Amino acid sequence: MKVSLVSLASLLGVAAGFSAAPSSIGNTRSVATTSLTSVQLSSTQVDAAPFAKPPRVVREQLPTVYVYDHCPFCVRVRLAMGVKNVKHLIHFLANDDIASPTALVGKKIAPIFELPEDNFVMGESLDIIAKIDTDPRFGPTNQILPASGRKDIKAWQKSVQTLLRTLQRPRYVATGLLPEFQQIDGRHAFIKNHQLPPYEKPEWKGDGTQENPGMDMDVKLKLYAEAMAADPTPLVEDLNARLVELDDMLYSEHYCSEGGFSLDDVDLWARLRSITIVSGVQWPSKLRSYMDNLSALGDVPLYDEMAL
Repeated sequence: MKVSLVSLASLLGVAAGFSAAPSSIGNTRSVATTSLTSVQLSSTQVDAAPFAKPPRVVREQLPTVYVYDHCPFCVRVRLAMGVKNVKHLIHFLANDDIASPTALVGKKIAPIFELPEDNFVMGESLDIIAKIDTDPRFGPTNQILPASGRKDIKAWQKSVQTLLRTLQRPRYVATGLLPEFQQIDGRHAFIKNHQLPPYEKPEWKGDGTQENPGMDMDVKLKLYAEAMAADPTPLVEDLNARLVELDDMLYSEHYCSEGGFSLDDVDLWARLRSITIVSGVQWPSKLRSYMDNLSALGDVPLYDEMAL
């Protein structure tokens, strides 16, 4: 297996790999060109017009979103605000930062939306999106269509959950590039709280009791390092096949569901974005265009250039 940014020796040599940030990134990074590959296996293209982006909205006091870069719920809000063309500040929280979100909303959650002109703060991604899409201060209202309730896409997402956790979670912390993981404390906080398959959360985290204290941190670090060092080829091949299935479900390269840009897209694209951190993925052409189009529309970058 070829690993860019972080060598296997460093992964296995310092606290099972995730104890120090990789060095000399500029000299060791190899761009994962294979992740940009699109294969001609897509279903028939639908000639659907792209979303018409409204004029730029710049408030005198800019709203702020507090997020983790890897978090799909945070990406939902960033995508929606980008699509609506609302200028905003992005505050990337360190993954171990409990004090900042607690001071804002009383607990450690993300995303958080702050509107200084109203002295207003709120959490929950879909509530935030509803707020900005119904407030005329943020441009034309009700531009994002409601969710269609598509069961096929939901079933697909559920079917790849274990596969994606296995591939994505070690890579989030191994890159050394995501803002929430710039320090060892942030990386360890994530590893401490996010289990790798086949382990379930109660077994990984425990429940705070003597009977179930959770897995030892050294064991968690070792499991993350081993997952990163393992040959990903069988998992990536499986993922490639599953993406072909999803491509057939996609309505067009601009919207996943017929009718226009909707909460279906907000949720699906936010989840698919994390796949671009995995090297070797072959995207069906329509699905790849969908990823690129919404990245540009929402002004939220993909991970292709740092894929491992």
